[in-house]
Amino acid sequence: MNYPLISEYVESIKYAEDNLGVLDRLRPVMDANGNPCMSSGNFAVVFKMREEGSGKLYALKCFLREQEGRAESYAKIASELEYVSSGFLTSVHYLEKELFVDTRQTDEREFPVLLMDWVEGVPLDCHVRVNIGNVYRLQLLAYQFGRLASWLGAQEFAHGDLKPDNILVREDGQFVLVDYDGMFVPAMRGERAKELGSVDFRHPSRSRQVFDGTIDDFALASIALSLKAIALKPELLAKYGAADRLLFSATDYCNPGASAILREVASLADDAELSRLLGMFYIALAEGNLAQVSFRLFNLSRPEQPVIPAQEVLSTKVTDEDLAEAVEDKFEVYSRDGLRLLKVSLVIVEYQIRDGVKVICDYAFSGCSSLIGLELPSSLTSIGAWAFNDCSSLSSIVFPSSLTSIGRGAFYGSGIREIHNASPCFIVEDGVLFDSEKKTLIYCFDKGKIRYVVPSSVTSIGDGAFWGCSSLSSLELPSSLTSIGNGAFWGCSSLSSLEFPSSLTSIGLWAFGGCFSLKFIKVPQETVEKFKDLLSETGFTGEVQEI
Repeated sequence: MNYPLISEYVESIKYAEDNLGVLDRLRPVMDANGNPCMSSGNFAVVFKMREEGSGKLYALKCFLREQEGRAESYAKIASELEYVSSGFLTSVHYLEKELFVDTRQTDEREFPVLLMDWVEGVPLDCHVRVNIGNVYRLQLLAYQFGRLASWLGAQEFAHGDLKPDNILVREDGQFVLVDYDGMFVPAMRGERAKELGSVDFRHPSRSRQVFDGTIDDFALASIALSLKAIALKPELLAKYGAADRLLFSATDYCNPGASAILREVASLADDAELSRLLGMFYIALAEGNLAQVSFRLFNLSRPEQPVIPAQEVLSTKVTDEDLAEAVEDKFEVYSRDGLRLLKVSLVIVEYQIRDGVKVICDYAFSGCSSLIGLELPSSLTSIGAWAFNDCSSLSSIVFPSSLTSIGRGAFYGSGIREIHNASPCFIVEDGVLFDSEKKTLIYCFDKGKIRYVVPSSVTSIGDGAFWGCSSLSSLELPSSLTSIGNGAFWGCSSLSSLEFPSSLTSIGLWAFGGCFSLKFIKVPQETVEKFKDLLSETGFTGEVQEI
């Protein structure tokens, strides 16, 4: 059987209320260009859908290729998982002949879909790379995966294609498995596997005849060992990793004696937990499964979150008294005790702040448009408000582990496109800087970002947070959001529409200045007048529409 093209699915989903059967209450979530939000691969396309009334989000999977026995398999999978209560899994419902599509690829007009709960998360490998400079978070990922491995390995069913792409990390840290096309459940005993999974995460001797509850064992051992090794020695990922895997490849499995990465991992075996995981890996490699060991061996000790020592609070504000007592050098002005950098010359090009400095004061580098290079000291604890305002030539910055606070609008108008973070007080994720709890979105430094979903934990978008993101055309704000800072979206010239949550109570001055394409903002019906007032001094000139 042939299946529709992606473009034909898109046209059908646009009018979901007419083309879906029992799921006719679902509507596509649209991007700023009026197209359904979607992602696609070789075998399927997935649409983000919202149920009318409840507002609940779903993923609707539409198939691009035939797979023999797909309906029967998903019936068995759905039956097996119906009473499995675990945050590691999401519900699945397979519906035959559910979606009408006007296609030229076949005489058929009704096609199957797979309905799943929408999971907002980041693939495991991406999450590792984003947090590669944060040892605590790497340790926590290894610990969390150990919990998943211990649970999954003890089940009678198996995922069948366990790899980082199919393991999403939600904002609360919970792991969720997705893509169940290759799953084994007990009702399938005696059948052949429909797929073998990624070559870099499967046992080298696995075949379609090997299809039982142990097919995840080798992948669990490989991923667990990789994550623990990366937590102990993060540089291994850059040295041996690749875009579609972690540390190990199929070549390492086929010839472990010649594997450079296995030798380097073995050198870390003075760590008791890594030594245990390494032993499990070799058992899985030799036997093809872990039937001889307890899955409780995956359980690692939970890492302790680093405690930030209490420090003397030094003000970032510069007073006349500070300037009167300041120590001036050729290009900079320091406080008399040398702990605070008060301001620098506007003509500096490259600058290394003195060791021992704890505070970069408010506006210290403001207007330094010629500054292209800056080195922060390991003693630094605070960056003041508007500290790097209009530093348009400064393209990157490295935060030391000692940094605990960043003032409002610190990077407003800067040219920073890259942030390397070693501080546990901040999170750098997907080109965006957050506080440690991801409640405040401080700064988006990925200026080429086209679409972005603000995490559901965020309550505040800071001053100038999306300044200069001229490519940003689609933005989804969370229901948790309460405030948007001054100039937050200044210069987002491609942003054409927004939808405000009713929780939003504060919008800063000129928050939408330079947003020339922003024609309308959608708001809940009962909040229209409130938002018209809030938007009065934000630079927004479009229309406020009811949702």
